[in-house]
Amino acid sequence: MGGLLLALIPTWGLAGAVHRPGTTVFFGSYAVDGFAVFFKVLAIIATTLVILASMDYFRASGEREAAGAGRFEGEFYTLLVFTGLGLVLMAASADLILVALSIEFVSLTSYVLAAYLKGNPKSNEAGLKYFLFGAAASAVMFYGFSLLYGLTGSTSLYVIAEKVATAPASALVVALALMLAGFGFKISMVPFHQWTPDVYEGAPTPVAAFLSVGSKAAGFAVLLRVVVVAIAPSGLDYITLIAGLSAVSMFLGNLLALPQRNIKRMLAYSSISHAGFLLIAPAAYGATFGNPGLLLYILAYTFTNLGAFFVAIVIGLRLTSDDINDYAGLSRRAPALAVTMTIFMLSLTGIPPMGVFLGKYYVLAAAIEKNLIWLAAVAIANSVISLYYYANVIRVMYLTPPAVDTAVQEPWTLRTALAVTAVGTLAMGLYPEPFIHLAKAASVLLLSL
Repeated sequence: MGGLLLALIPTWGLAGAVHRPGTTVFFGSYAVDGFAVFFKVLAIIATTLVILASMDYFRASGEREAAGAGRFEGEFYTLLVFTGLGLVLMAASADLILVALSIEFVSLTSYVLAAYLKGNPKSNEAGLKYFLFGAAASAVMFYGFSLLYGLTGSTSLYVIAEKVATAPASALVVALALMLAGFGFKISMVPFHQWTPDVYEGAPTPVAAFLSVGSKAAGFAVLLRVVVVAIAPSGLDYITLIAGLSAVSMFLGNLLALPQRNIKRMLAYSSISHAGFLLIAPAAYGATFGNPGLLLYILAYTFTNLGAFFVAIVIGLRLTSDDINDYAGLSRRAPALAVTMTIFMLSLTGIPPMGVFLGKYYVLAAAIEKNLIWLAAVAIANSVISLYYYANVIRVMYLTPPAVDTAVQEPWTLRTALAVTAVGTLAMGLYPEPFIHLAKAASVLLLSL
């Protein structure tokens, strides 16, 4: 944690890039612009919070000790830090080779983290499913990269942008579709979402929390950079494709979340739905609200979803259950925990003055500004649908009597992580001005050399 916080110093030293056009280093393969710096800071903060929340999880006795995880606690943090490094590289990759290497770097460490409870069959299943699906998605994505290279003769996104206008439109559509397979895998986008519920359920809960925000944020950073920098100059209508994937992801994620009784599976399907909401931003990129909309939504979602998973960690540790029904009477057994979970559930729904409301407002305004009225209507309808399963968690905590009245103890590490995420969620909703200013400044991509 100390090392990560120290890493914020040189990263923040690049904050001047937020207000400059940006540049590239390492022979044009690595972008230094406000967009990259924003996602680097986000990746470091998310990794730090997950490490903080993991300390008590791996030191608690019980299933994790039986699964052999306690004996390898140090390696767990090492893998998390390496994954954070991969996320940082993904956010700034400006060359297809570096994009491929950074995505694979993150994927390989994530496979190990998902299967970290070696004595737990569900964790083993999660790691294997994640690996098999990820390997297939990567292979398809690399084929898309090879097509794009063949069409333009370069792996640099900026050189591709100069030559892509002369490429055959049909071949370009195929390349984009194949690349979206790899990007869609990282962000849990339909139809590349199948791994998400099983991996979130079987993986250690801190790992599920990390995958739900870290991989998703970096995946969106890569997707937007490749599409806006390299594909958009061709004049190809990628907006219709992304908007369609957005609508399908919202509907499928929300409808499959409705019957879930396991909190981690519910949050997994919720994550698929939020991927759909976030896809509105690339579809509406270039609009006044579209440019900062993705950054605001990602930031708010990071605080909110990490917080929800951190509550799940506490309940999993103390009650050894991830069943939503076991949250019964939490308002009496752990009032502060119930209040913070309520904040996170309302925020995920998009109810003001919570943080995700600000992100949803911006992406909906961007869709309307880009004349994607139907997509905005789909997003509003799905927000209403999501209220049912988010409100169900609140109902169980406050209206269902507990089986026992024993107080739920919260370890100080998790309490600290929860406090940070709750403050972040509320601050973005109650005092959004500095966050909006930051997002507007950081949303400017380096579009050409």
